[in-house]
Amino acid sequence: MRTARDGLRWHLIEQAPGRYDWSSAAPMVRAAGQSGMQVIWDLCHYGWPSHIDIWSPAFPASFARFSREAALVIADVSGAAPLLCPVNEISFWSWAGGEVGRFGPCTTGRGAELKRQLVRAWIAAVDAVRSAIPDARFISAEPAIHIDPGGMATPEQFAAAEHNRLSQFEAIDLLTGRREPELGGHPGYLDILGINFYPDNQWYYGGLTIPLGHHAFRPFGQIVREWHGRYGRPILIAETGSEGTARASWLHYVCGEVREVMAQGLPVEGVCIYPILEYAGWENERICKTGLLSMPVAGVRHVYEPLAAELRVQRALLQDGTGDREVGPSPRLSEAA
Repeated sequence: MRTARDGLRWHLIEQAPGRYDWSSAAPMVRAAGQSGMQVIWDLCHYGWPSHIDIWSPAFPASFARFSREAALVIADVSGAAPLLCPVNEISFWSWAGGEVGRFGPCTTGRGAELKRQLVRAWIAAVDAVRSAIPDARFISAEPAIHIDPGGMATPEQFAAAEHNRLSQFEAIDLLTGRREPELGGHPGYLDILGINFYPDNQWYYGGLTIPLGHHAFRPFGQIVREWHGRYGRPILIAETGSEGTARASWLHYVCGEVREVMAQGLPVEGVCIYPILEYAGWENERICKTGLLSMPVAGVRHVYEPLAAELRVQRALLQDGTGDREVGPSPRLSEAA
């Protein structure tokens, strides 16, 4: 594997206003360069410095300054234009942090407000980075979902399910100026279209998760085609993965769907297993057996061989079908939709 997603920890880097300490980031950037690893760097992955009010009009400007400095550090240390995800999962963060108070900023009923603030921050960050490094590239990372109304749904429930399903596109619609152009959105702010897809990304309206293999489960290939048809940009499966013994079979399914849409001409540029490490769960700290590498045992991580074997198979199949390809040029603000 020669490409990975990782994050710069803004809250550690800017512990005082306008003062940046890169000691937590530079060794990672340097190690990536030395090993030949291309890294997609998240600039804001659910966290921000405590001295900044996320609801303040100053938040986008603060984030823009940090993003510009981060891009310059990455370019200086790595010797290459950075590949950045400005704000990870605007849609999920707006719901979890602004609507239901699951994590920061821990508010309820303000999801729409938070979503628009994060879109403003994304726009400001891209402008700031491009002013310093015009060749920088940007990747979104938004959840792709499906909501089924259920077999006994009323017309009102059908409409509500579809309304909620379409909400998955709102963040990108705001970013590209399709909705509320007064926020400053434009198609040029969407470069590589990253979508995240997990086994629990489909559910009945107001009900339970729809499992893979169920008749109501929408094929992932159909979802990818809808996203591409809507925005027309190169696609990255920016996050996907399952837990436990389902890890290998889930990758097999996702990659099969990806190969199918690629055979139809869709520009899918990669599939990211996420997370690559086992980790302690957010809410109960149980060990979540995900990804390729275990939690350290006596200082050593162990490879989960069924997933490693499936990864080798799928990498070969994808390369045989497409070869290594260059991602198309980044859109610019002067380009039409």
